[in-house]
Amino acid sequence: MTIVESEPRRTRRRESSPRVSTPPVRGTGRGRRALAGARAWLYLLPAVAIYAFIVLIPTAQSVWFSLFSWNGVSPAEWVGLGNYLAFLSDPLIGQALGHTLVLVAFFSLLPISLGLLSAALVSRARLRGASFFRSIIFVPQVLTSVVIVVAWRQMYSSEGLVNSSLRAVGLDALAQPWLGSFEFALPALGLVGTWTMMGLCMILFLAGVGNIPTELYDAARVDGAGAVREFWAVTLPGLRPQLTVALTLTLIGALRAFDLIWLTTRGGPGTSTITPAVLLYSSAFTQQTIGKAAAIGVCLAVLALGIAWSAIRLIERRDR
Repeated sequence: MTIVESEPRRTRRRESSPRVSTPPVRGTGRGRRALAGARAWLYLLPAVAIYAFIVLIPTAQSVWFSLFSWNGVSPAEWVGLGNYLAFLSDPLIGQALGHTLVLVAFFSLLPISLGLLSAALVSRARLRGASFFRSIIFVPQVLTSVVIVVAWRQMYSSEGLVNSSLRAVGLDALAQPWLGSFEFALPALGLVGTWTMMGLCMILFLAGVGNIPTELYDAARVDGAGAVREFWAVTLPGLRPQLTVALTLTLIGALRAFDLIWLTTRGGPGTSTITPAVLLYSSAFTQQTIGKAAAIGVCLAVLALGIAWSAIRLIERRDR
């Protein structure tokens, strides 16, 4: 009986003892997320600082300089948008943009077409020595601009490889100093751009073909698709991301083509090979109009960003 009564007493003592309740901590999840975000920014801070020092600050300075008339020595004079209006009303800008459109065909359209052709051939059949030919075609990407210019100037000279080959097959009438011709200097430089860009496009497309499932090709061949139908139905849709990257890089390369032209023709003969990048260099270091050169640079940067943004939006829309 005693044991039975002691249990309720012990229970009453436990019930009568006050319970200490801890208030819920609010905002713990938000605090942790904020701390994680701050920590992430601390990790990114060195890279952001370097990027700002190399890209953002010079870009802001270029925009600021473009609003002044300045020769780099004397005090600057505020002109507002005058440099932009002078650049857009310059008669050479229309000619330079027309030359840029020609270079787009050589720097972008031809390399992409040849890269797609090589990707289609590799996806259709495995060729012996394919890796060797890939390395040979990709060599221009690892060469410096000076090496490329020296080699092609020698080939385009009066006694160079191009004219010697024409004379060897009986086409002596076509032999000429190619880089000194008003009609053929720009296409000749464009072919150099094609030779340089083709390796990049080919490597991008071959990497993309390797990511396309082989089951898609097998299904297309079972359905009786030929080489052309297989390319349009399987290869080209599978290479859409690589095609966007190649198109963006080659278009920007054509837009800012400078070193190849300046080291070979300097925009000549006359103005037959002049480009916006050559106009920028000439305005800054020949005419000593720093403000106008900065305005040209800002316009080229905006145009390049517009091309990249349009290409990215196009691929995202198609993916949706």
